[in-house]
Amino acid sequence: MLKIKNLTKKYGEKIAVNDLSLDVEAGQICAFIGHNGAGKTTTLKAIAGIIDFDGGEIYIDGINIKTNSIEAKKKIAYLPDNPDLYEHLKGIDYLNFIADIFDVSEEERKAEIENYAKRLEIYNDLGAPISSYSHGMKQKLALVSALIHKPKLILLDEPFVGLDPVSSHAFKEIMNEFVKNGSAIFYSTHVLEVAEKICTHVAIIKQGKLVASGEMQKVRGTKNLESLFLELENE
Repeated sequence: MLKIKNLTKKYGEKIAVNDLSLDVEAGQICAFIGHNGAGKTTTLKAIAGIIDFDGGEIYIDGINIKTNSIEAKKKIAYLPDNPDLYEHLKGIDYLNFIADIFDVSEEERKAEIENYAKRLEIYNDLGAPISSYSHGMKQKLALVSALIHKPKLILLDEPFVGLDPVSSHAFKEIMNEFVKNGSAIFYSTHVLEVAEKICTHVAIIKQGKLVASGEMQKVRGTKNLESLFLELENE
């Protein structure tokens, strides 16, 4: 579903991502972890087609993000750690705007919005302007907006920040439903305990280079994920 081949991204003389290659298959939830400045957000933005890159190739379900970006982006949902929302809109108007962009039919969007908004406990607030929402409510709205077009690849950067325990649990269930239906999730986080529980695979990046990747159980072995990460960081 996601194939990264020799991705390199520079900012001036600084190499933010250095010859990174990684595959995330349908049915997988892959944790993407690393220290601040390791290259995680740069990688996610390159996959999403938000920033250009200096070398390598990225494919979304076999489609090249550089040469056929529109078709590739139709298959993606990208949720940054601090999503920008149009706060002058009502929540429902924002969701309909996103549904329009992805050509989701009226009947389908109504069902998807009701499903996810109710499960994330924001359905009754969709008639209010986004400017009146708390941080957690904005996060829930952004999550709903990322799900309604049934993306094949979901890119998440700290998606649980601001969510209450009930909504966090609901979103974990939703993530598992998506991968069971053939999607893949690439999930950046610093909360290693959660990643260890919900992710099937892991990729660890250090100073722009991939230093470990594969099935979660095989990569961490007898260690927990936090111990393995700290060990790799100190090498």
